[in-house]
Amino acid sequence: MVMTDPIADFLTSIKNAHRARFDKVDIPASRLKTELARILKEEGYIKHYKVIKDNKQGVLRIHLKYGPDREAAITDMKRVSKPSRRIYVGYTEIPRVLNGMGISILSTSKGVMTDKQARKEGVGGELLCQVW
Repeated sequence: MVMTDPIADFLTSIKNAHRARFDKVDIPASRLKTELARILKEEGYIKHYKVIKDNKQGVLRIHLKYGPDREAAITDMKRVSKPSRRIYVGYTEIPRVLNGMGISILSTSKGVMTDKQARKEGVGGELLCQVW
């Protein structure tokens, strides 16, 4: 049985584009991927993103962010909860990434949000990924 993980593909595409020093990357769009891109934009990891409509599911175009010497804004990204093993945490159990230097992204009952927002709202959920 073939299983795909769209979130892992999303993260891998961004990591590969950063390593190749591309300015933008195109990824098949979905609502969850758009929410992940929104959070990455709000936290300052990417410049901006845009959903391009086509006759199929659409394309999510992400413009990557680099420092003055072309160093990537994203050091690494890690998928935590996988289709084969879902990881759920309460709001008191949400792990800190590099002592607050990175972020965790959670899917909660109140939508997709960062670890800081989830602690503030007092909600837990599925721990999707970590970015630093």
